[in-house]
Amino acid sequence: MGLCLALVLWGCGTEKDKKSGVSVTGEIVEGSVETKEVLQPEIEEKKQEPFTMLFTGDIQMGSNITAAYDGAGLSGILSDELQQQMKNADITMVNEEFPFGTGGTKAPDKQFTFKTDPSYVKMFQETGVDIVSLANNHVLDFGQDVLSQTFETLDQAGIPYVGAGETLKRASACETIEVNGTKVGFLCASRVIPVVDWDVRNSQPGVFTTYDPQLLVEQIRKAEKENDLVVVYVHWGIEKAEVPEEYQKVLAHAYIDAGADLVIGSHPHVLQGIEYYKEVPIVYSLGNFMFNPTIERTAVLKVAVDENQKLSLKMIPAAASNSKTSELSGKEAQAVLNYMEQISFDVEIDENGVIVPAEQE
Repeated sequence: MGLCLALVLWGCGTEKDKKSGVSVTGEIVEGSVETKEVLQPEIEEKKQEPFTMLFTGDIQMGSNITAAYDGAGLSGILSDELQQQMKNADITMVNEEFPFGTGGTKAPDKQFTFKTDPSYVKMFQETGVDIVSLANNHVLDFGQDVLSQTFETLDQAGIPYVGAGETLKRASACETIEVNGTKVGFLCASRVIPVVDWDVRNSQPGVFTTYDPQLLVEQIRKAEKENDLVVVYVHWGIEKAEVPEEYQKVLAHAYIDAGADLVIGSHPHVLQGIEYYKEVPIVYSLGNFMFNPTIERTAVLKVAVDENQKLSLKMIPAAASNSKTSELSGKEAQAVLNYMEQISFDVEIDENGVIVPAEQE
């Protein structure tokens, strides 16, 4: 009987004490059972803390922008307030609407073609840009060699890029940035390219496209499993159109159904409205940020992420004059906020630029 009891207790001794986190093992000592505690190493929980992300619209470092920068540095192209907003954000993301490179062959039958000397990547570094989208209709303006130079330039500058690559795998890859214990995955694709050969599926290097959204949807599902948050930045819509096309809404909803936590658009060169779908924000277009000498109105999107990974959105109104983009204030800022609320979809924007879904009656 004593031996049976000892054997029973021995068998139970390998179970983990779930309350104390202590494993108990047993040893038979001369017909009795002696127990001893084996302390398990404590697993330190990763603490997630709040952080901020900043998103701008299209940037094109044309001759007007580079000349202003050459003349006065960052102060020639950005107001002090916007410089600080970009530098202070934990993650700042922009749409690079041009390639970095020299030489190359200009794309035929294209009205506007852009290219910037690689030395000007320092403008991104000085403004605190952490990641860029290359998924647009201008990165191949001077051919594949110049696009490859763009990859090399950004790599050397330590700036990750998304949405284009030497292979389909690279172009469609998710870029993850971890901030304060939270992993944020970024995916980019274009619904606008001038010819099919720009699509990385057809010719490499190239642009990741979302005419057929299936692969991007699959990448979002994968990224959602590997990250705490997933941001999708997509090039789409009609230039100068302030109302998104129906297909933009269909795509945005599909991205969110797949696991996206934030969808941001570019390409129209003007602001488009904001929508919440299943409580997930969609900013259809942030317009131009640094582009033409004059930009009537634009905005920077500031996203605060709390310790529970809940997103809070704020719009910072801006405009450009003489190739310098500046944050607006007072009546000018309020006019942009009012306009954005007017063109959005069941969204309220207060006087501080805070964006929330409108209360449903």
